Amino acid sequence: MSGTLNKVMLIGHLGDEIKMHYFEGGGCIGRFPLATNETYTNKQTNERVTNTEWHNIVVRNKAAEICEKYLSKGDKVYIEGRLKTRKWTDDKGNERYSTEIQCNDFTFLSTKKEGSNSGANTSVAQNPIVNQQQSNTEPIGDDNDDLPF
Repeated sequence: MSGTLNKVMLIGHLGDEIKMHYFEGGGCIGRFPLATNETYTNKQTNERVTNTEWHNIVVRNKAAEICEKYLSKGDKVYIEGRLKTRKWTDDKGNERYSTEIQCNDFTFLSTKKEGSNSGANTSVAQNPIVNQQQSNTEPIGDDNDDLPF
């Protein structure tokens, strides 16, 4: 093991629709903002305070197409990926940096389109392309149990 880890896990709500960009070679990339919230009570004023953190999410190829099809602004999603910082130059020639989450796995927790698609199954748990970490093990049963205890 190399001794380092770059892993991000987020649960949040989409802040906007997914912006897609298609390349000549057939690949594509999807980008969208994800909002996560922290809520606490201010002990001095006894007020409830909510802080929102915004994350830039990047999804590639087939995963991006699936996100574009099923997710829309406000939907709740679990994102897993890694941090990536890009350096770029703006219109005025200034060097700028942006940090993104390069998504490699996701699970839809709620989608608005579920209610509007009567009969359509948009459940991620039944889509092995989207949820790549599904277990392939069979349930343990009592059939042919040879254990003495």
